[in-house]
Amino acid sequence: MRLGTNELMLILLIALVIFGPTKLPELGKLAGSMMGTVKKQIDSMGEEIKEVDEIIKETVVEKGDVS
Repeated sequence: MRLGTNELMLILLIALVIFGPTKLPELGKLAGSMMGTVKKQIDSMGEEIKEVDEIIKETVVEKGDVS
């Protein structure tokens, strides 16, 4: 699902009405910070998965079970 310009403007207008002009920048900053944290966690998990994959491959090669 893609949001166009009109949809984004409507969402921002509704958010402005609900939260007000003083609270909206704070919420935007918080949302950005949370997205950054989630991205870091996802990247970290990817690295851990790669490490486990390498360990499994090394173990398989050492045991001579390579297909």
